Amino acid sequence: MDKIKICFVGVGSIAKRHIYNIKNFIFKDSDCVIDAYRSSNSPLDCDIAEYIDNQYFKYGDVHNDYDAIFITNPTKHHYSTLKQFKNHSDNFFIEKPLVDISDINLDFKEFNSKTCYVACPIRHSSVIKYLKENLDLNLVNSVRCICSTYLPEWHPEEDYRLSYSAKKELGGGVSIDLIHEWDYITYLFGKPSEIFAILDKISKLEIDTEDISIYIAKYENLLLELHLDYFGRFPIRELMIFTDDETIVGDIINNKIIYKNSDKLIDFNEQRNDYQLEELKYFFKLIKGEIKNINDINNALNVMKLTQGEL
Repeated sequence: MDKIKICFVGVGSIAKRHIYNIKNFIFKDSDCVIDAYRSSNSPLDCDIAEYIDNQYFKYGDVHNDYDAIFITNPTKHHYSTLKQFKNHSDNFFIEKPLVDISDINLDFKEFNSKTCYVACPIRHSSVIKYLKENLDLNLVNSVRCICSTYLPEWHPEEDYRLSYSAKKELGGGVSIDLIHEWDYITYLFGKPSEIFAILDKISKLEIDTEDISIYIAKYENLLLELHLDYFGRFPIRELMIFTDDETIVGDIINNKIIYKNSDKLIDFNEQRNDYQLEELKYFFKLIKGEIKNINDINNALNVMKLTQGEL
């Protein structure tokens, strides 16, 4: 069996997680080659260096026969990277969000012949999979979703003020940074018929991006509320589903489903890396043609528009 060949463009924190999972859980080390195209020739961190087979610092040195390319560099470079590497592979894993908001109306038709999957890991979590398989949408009256976390604690070893989340020019801002929420909402409930949004900067965080986004969306048979922020000192990531007979809480951080009225609890005992790993398994099945693409470029662009309060 030939070794599968993968190239990462960008080796930040999320790339490190993917590389570790690929090398340790998806493929045996001897069955997989992982290369990295980097903008900096600084030494790789020791926790990832052992997994990189080849590093390239000049575009002309990069091979053009990869089984998959992972675009994991800053969001503002995603579109140019996709164009630059279009002929280096037929399969692309693109970290969320797909592109910078300023690139949302660009033409992506030239990638129609490629398999382009945009990351949506929370779809692969046990909480969202359970709701997808067991929720009767006809019984839902309303939904309330929230993701509230404290940006300086995302990467405590780094200065949050220098992160892409803190800078407009790097594609940051809570509305697009926490695109996971609109992604799983559309996965579960579809696209709303109406949407109203307020995006603002109101906290004392030293950033030039919005730190809060509030949405109200209308569907044919239900109303949905969504709250996103960068300044919540107690992390919350959950959705509450209200029916005539029950209030169901999907606690994504703690990986639980709670039926409030009937006092029923389902504990999936899942960690973040579990669903990150499930996503990678899904992607490699996808490029083998075994399953359909649940988040292609068109779907990812539609979700991006919702983050800005647009249909």
